[in-house]
Amino acid sequence: MAFEIERRFLIKNDNWKEFITKKIYIEQGYLSKSLDGWITRIRCTGKHSKITLKKHIKGFTNFEFEYSIPRSDAETIMSNLSSTIKKERFFLEVEKKSWIIDCFKDNNYPLEIAEIELSNEDEYLLLPSFISKEITGLTHYSNFSLTNNPFSEWDEAYLTTFESN
Repeated sequence: MAFEIERRFLIKNDNWKEFITKKIYIEQGYLSKSLDGWITRIRCTGKHSKITLKKHIKGFTNFEFEYSIPRSDAETIMSNLSSTIKKERFFLEVEKKSWIIDCFKDNNYPLEIAEIELSNEDEYLLLPSFISKEITGLTHYSNFSLTNNPFSEWDEAYLTTFESN
């Protein structure tokens, strides 16, 4: 069984850039219509394309099943989706930990989110200097939610509804 244990954070400065080891461009789309239940995603990165099934279990643990699919199939599916997102993904090595920074494009610019996958939910994590607020579990920051409600359209009233819950 495939599990993903992941924590997510907003970024407060550009100090992360000194730790970059690799960069890729990602375009992904969603076949799912809501956050309830399983999320189905198509992701294209360079020559590679995958379909992923994700479902939240508890805390910051999800089921995650990912399968390679032909690029032509992914392109056909993506061309028929209205819920898509584009981002640059940077891979970092910080204090022997692998971090990911997603820099969103188009309607989600200038949002930047840091992610780290852990071996268990209790794993100790020393936060690097570029980390700001933790957003793990805040669904309005999920990639799926950002396709339907882009960051550029958020206002103070929208954010207040989430912070008061």
